[in-house]
Amino acid sequence: MESSDALMARFLALHPRTIDLSLGRIERLLAALGHPERRLPPVIHVAGTNGKGSTIATMRAILEAGGLAAHVYTSPHLVRFHERIRLGAVGGGRFVAEDRLADALARCEAVNAGEPITVFEITTAAALVLFAEAPADVLLLEVGLGGRFDATNVIDRPAAAVVTPIGRDHAEYLGDTVEAVAGEKAGIFKRGCPAVIAPQDYAQADAVLCARAEASGAGPILVGNQDFSAHEERGRLVYQDESGLLDLPRPRLAGRHQIVNAGTAIAALRAAGFGDIGIEAFEAGLAAVDWPGRLQRLSRGRLPGLIPPGAELWLDGGHNVDGGRILAAAMADMQERADAPLVLVTGLLGTKDAEGFLRNFVGLARLLVAVPMSGQLAARPADEVAAIAGRVGLSAETAPSIEAALVGLEDRAWDRPPRVLICGSLYLAGAVLTANGTPPA
Repeated sequence: MESSDALMARFLALHPRTIDLSLGRIERLLAALGHPERRLPPVIHVAGTNGKGSTIATMRAILEAGGLAAHVYTSPHLVRFHERIRLGAVGGGRFVAEDRLADALARCEAVNAGEPITVFEITTAAALVLFAEAPADVLLLEVGLGGRFDATNVIDRPAAAVVTPIGRDHAEYLGDTVEAVAGEKAGIFKRGCPAVIAPQDYAQADAVLCARAEASGAGPILVGNQDFSAHEERGRLVYQDESGLLDLPRPRLAGRHQIVNAGTAIAALRAAGFGDIGIEAFEAGLAAVDWPGRLQRLSRGRLPGLIPPGAELWLDGGHNVDGGRILAAAMADMQERADAPLVLVTGLLGTKDAEGFLRNFVGLARLLVAVPMSGQLAARPADEVAAIAGRVGLSAETAPSIEAALVGLEDRAWDRPPRVLICGSLYLAGAVLTANGTPPA
């Protein structure tokens, strides 16, 4: 049997554009496959600019702590494509095995019969085939890009449709205003199906999402900070909705934004009919949730040994302006709790607003070390990233690799051990986890 890598490499020739938002091609393929999208467990469909993955990871942790089996579809992957497809099982799901993935891809290729289709569309079809063929209690389905015309938007009646915080990203596909982006994400709302709208950072996004949810006939419509809320109190997470109050552990994931994500996850589970799994499941899930590459503390592996003694090493794949704002706020909170000079080791893509991302760290970061991202054609050269950092007011230099950047910190005089944050791209985060020997599992 051909490998999944070989099959996906061949798929690149089936459509000239990597991204071409449309539902026609995948609907044709799914019909030819016998409509696997109609044979799925209850689906919680999740769109948004930031927080989708963390919200899904929190839902999965709670569901698994409650003894349920949860299929999960996310993107992009950090190290291996197999991370995108987690097949649910009681006691904890597993990434799809190579033989099962290759078989599903080969079947989709045969049925597609050379017709135009993007790689994301055909791999999404393969994922839906796998999910339809394996029993589970729920499918947590993440939108790839946008919502309205995303390949995942073939689910007619989701158990709940969730939109996490909206920001500006992928303007070339979704529009260059928050309102336009929100309108695309709102395309996952369906008539008669619960809609959960996370607390939004922009009032314009909130207004568009609420209006579109009502226009779609979705219901009930649950709006963050109106119909449900979550806040931190004395190191605990306090969640409240019309059903009452939950006093829960703070999420294991770092950063104040994870309070919002956890609240959205709880609201989504309750809206989708999973609210009765027991308080113990919510407690255990929040205490155990894990989401690699998102404000992840690297305390084991090869790379922590390269930084100065007593220093901290953190990793985050956030890459847009709002993601940078959220990340900077999390680092400022850490600074307040335990003061340490902040060092950024950064790689950025040319398709992202580098200046907007980096400006969030002005006055917070002591030093930025720009590194190249090998194998990424769209990556900005390290010297270009350093120049942009300098223009916004950051002290910046370059290093030829992540390892060199970390080792070079040893030669500096620090008043206290630094806090090192590797950030700027999910591709960089994947490279770091590979180099560290700690890929997602």
